[in-house]
Amino acid sequence: MSTVIEELEAKRAEARLGGGQRRIDAQHAKGKLTARERIQLLLDEGSFEEYDMYKTHRCTDFDMQKQQPPGDGVVTGWGKIHGRPVYIYAQDFTVFGGSLSETHAEKICKVMDLAVQNGVPLIGLNDSGGARIQEGVASLGGYAEVFWRNVQASGVVPQISVIMGPCAGGAVYSPAMTDFIFMVKDTSYMFVTGPDVVKTVTNEIVTAEELGGAATHNRKSSVADGAFDNDAQTLAAVRKLYAYLPLSCREPAPLLPTQDPSNRIEESLDRLIPDNPNKPYDMRETIEKIADEGTFFEIQAEFAQNILCGFVRMAGQTVGVVANQPMVLAGCLDIDSAKKSARFVRFCDAFNIPILTLVDVPGFLPGTAQEYGGIIKHGAKLLFAYAEATVPKITVITRKAYGGAYDVMASKHIRADINYAWPSAEIAVMGAKGATEILYRSELDDKEKIEQRTAEYEARFANPFIAAQRGFIDEVIQPHSTRRRVINSLEILKNKTVNMPTKKHNNIPL
Repeated sequence: MSTVIEELEAKRAEARLGGGQRRIDAQHAKGKLTARERIQLLLDEGSFEEYDMYKTHRCTDFDMQKQQPPGDGVVTGWGKIHGRPVYIYAQDFTVFGGSLSETHAEKICKVMDLAVQNGVPLIGLNDSGGARIQEGVASLGGYAEVFWRNVQASGVVPQISVIMGPCAGGAVYSPAMTDFIFMVKDTSYMFVTGPDVVKTVTNEIVTAEELGGAATHNRKSSVADGAFDNDAQTLAAVRKLYAYLPLSCREPAPLLPTQDPSNRIEESLDRLIPDNPNKPYDMRETIEKIADEGTFFEIQAEFAQNILCGFVRMAGQTVGVVANQPMVLAGCLDIDSAKKSARFVRFCDAFNIPILTLVDVPGFLPGTAQEYGGIIKHGAKLLFAYAEATVPKITVITRKAYGGAYDVMASKHIRADINYAWPSAEIAVMGAKGATEILYRSELDDKEKIEQRTAEYEARFANPFIAAQRGFIDEVIQPHSTRRRVINSLEILKNKTVNMPTKKHNNIPL
């Protein structure tokens, strides 16, 4: 028996060594951790249960049968984060550059199937040279099997992708279909065609970092949701995000104990809105002051900064927050902010996470670039997302809510459940100056009269009470009581149910 046990330990040691010490050292020299080191950092200590450690590829072309390292370039299994289960796969760049073979894909598909079956989230740590060329169409078939499962798992269990090295060609489409993508600065990149192909076809000269690095996908393309300095920081961020998420669409998000009183008064919010309606203020301050312990986990912080999306806890409960940011573009909605927030709203709705919307929006961003870029259809994405969401929806208008943007930002008319306004709220078709110039066009030459008309319009419409009289606003509240009001609303809405029309699926304006 002792001989068999020794043989088992020897096989385990060989599998754990991946592509060998030389390649492990090369991985470390690039500032990257190995697949197993990453799993060890991500999961709770001692919780990892590995599957298919000894699985090898079946390829015999190009003398591949002479190289059959156990595990075939990916480590799979399950473990725990904060004591809650998660399925995981981590590609091992030290084995054939982490390239995907038929059996490599089979290992990934196995944990994906188990994640859906058991209602447990899935995390993929991507570090791969792409499809294994020696296997040809078999590796392409393996990718397609993974893609199909990404779609089946969508909305059933949370899926998180972490790009920790190269991710090129067809490999990018699996992360693209998951819920969140995190990247590591300087060592990870994603693109469909690499710099060499780009140069050949379009004559553009671009580096891999410029084409598909973390900065590119977090600031320009919006493909990624966060970028961090190294492997350890990235994995720590994944652990933070995981703490906000439910295990599946069948379960609520975790309720964590908090020492922050639900009825806490935040007097500073009464002084947050400037007297000058054109002067910006930081909406992030509002979010942090009403959240438990002032903690806000932001998603896509570097993209479309005129809108804020992310998670907070209120009385220990996970809440998704969407908020206009007056500090950027005056908080206007544009193509990028609409896409960013629509996707976030749909995620929250899929996983039964209540949505808090903080509104200070002067309208949609005007201009030919926006119209030619399809702001009509992109703006409709956010409208569609809010209108189809059946989770509790609470809206607080802090200042401006003008025109169609008022409707889009979780108004009562698209079935927000509870709509509050601060006394500083201005709810109207447009700003007083623009409205006056249209209504009193014949008096434009008389500056004094126009100023008087503008003041009259402001007095009549630049307040929340007209909307409140019509029932579009449930209550005009003191800013300092916002936390208490929102938490009370979450309590009364926790058993909300909605009957939707029977359909196969909707047709969101993509």
